[in-house]
Amino acid sequence: MKRFTRTLGMLTACSAAFLALTGPSLAQETFKVGIVTFLSGPAAESFGVPAGKAAEFVIGELNKGAVPAPYNKAGFGGMKIEPIVIDENGGATKQVQELRNLYQRDNVDAVIGYIGSGDCLAVAPIAEELKKPLFLFDCGTPRIFEEAKYNYVFRTAAHATQDNVGLIRYMKMKNIKMDTFSAINQDYAWGQDSRADFVAAAAQLYPNAKLGADLLPKFGAGQYGTEVSALVSAGSDVVYSSLWGGDLQAFVLQSVPRGLAKRSQFVFSAADHVLPPLGDKMPDGVIIGARGSYGLMSPKTPLNEWFFSGYEKANGAYPVQAAYRVTQSILGVKNAVEKAMAKNGGKKPSADELVAAMTGSEWQSPGGLIQMKNGDGHQAIQPISFSRTKYNAEKKRVDLVDIVNFEAECVNPPPGVKAIDWIKGGMKNDKCK
Repeated sequence: MKRFTRTLGMLTACSAAFLALTGPSLAQETFKVGIVTFLSGPAAESFGVPAGKAAEFVIGELNKGAVPAPYNKAGFGGMKIEPIVIDENGGATKQVQELRNLYQRDNVDAVIGYIGSGDCLAVAPIAEELKKPLFLFDCGTPRIFEEAKYNYVFRTAAHATQDNVGLIRYMKMKNIKMDTFSAINQDYAWGQDSRADFVAAAAQLYPNAKLGADLLPKFGAGQYGTEVSALVSAGSDVVYSSLWGGDLQAFVLQSVPRGLAKRSQFVFSAADHVLPPLGDKMPDGVIIGARGSYGLMSPKTPLNEWFFSGYEKANGAYPVQAAYRVTQSILGVKNAVEKAMAKNGGKKPSADELVAAMTGSEWQSPGGLIQMKNGDGHQAIQPISFSRTKYNAEKKRVDLVDIVNFEAECVNPPPGVKAIDWIKGGMKNDKCK
């Protein structure tokens, strides 16, 4: 795919209808937002680029006032949204400088971005230092708000704990045998934290399960011959992985021909985004999560019908987790901007007014209700779904069957409790089936 331009074409000029809708003063004003996602590298094809396409689609529709209620007012409170898109590829040091450039050179009003957990950990202190709003839309490590307190930083999606607690709950509900299990995860914050949560959750619901091969290849490794050999040799009942993007695609393509999927039950915490590119190369019966109720596991609501069908029509493929996650962040910022404007007399909100409006807020998204309940009102919780894969030869796509949805409180720690402590304490809640 062609590389996105820095401004995504700046979308379209205000139409007469937009001017009539917003009024003369706000029609002249814009809200500049940085969008940061992987546009190159191994995380781009199945993850970063779909997020970029979703941002382009949703911002375009918002600027036209074409999104269903309660998001049908054009732009952000009548202000045209002006996106500046940045490639996340290149590492944390590069992203720190890019974030400074967005705030100090491009004068954006806010930044929505970051998929990599290492990138999120690096950029969050910079936004706080500059006192500029930063909305992390995807990265999974629970450590963002467990190891620091932020005023200007938010994460508009749940962290990785829900992926692994939900996965273990699903496996237990479906009577998956797991006397032994092996794990393969990337050797950085996302993979390390995902592994820790899954192992801890397994100890609660599968207390006699034994961990066999425990592998941590580097991010972007691409070649997994040695790891596949170790997993085949281990012969575990279950192979768990939080691999994602090109790494997960490569692992599936290299392990399936060697019979690993027939020997062990694959359980992947965040895999829906690789289903379109893998197609019939993904085995049937793999248990997967999508980091929310997204894509083929998403709810049937007017807002989701608009998003799913509109994205699919615009891009020739249905939306997956990254597309949903950036969309819920954009809609959350819109909700906060308009909440602040309702309080300040209709003016463009300051950074502090925007922060106050976002803290502890909640809003509907295509994937369900998003609630900023954790991290002192800066960390979202949300519902999540799990399912099994089944290839549909007629549609030439992987369908998802045996879908189970979990409420947000069932798979996320309560406010003020560290994720790993909640898991080791028995994952107590009153919202689970």
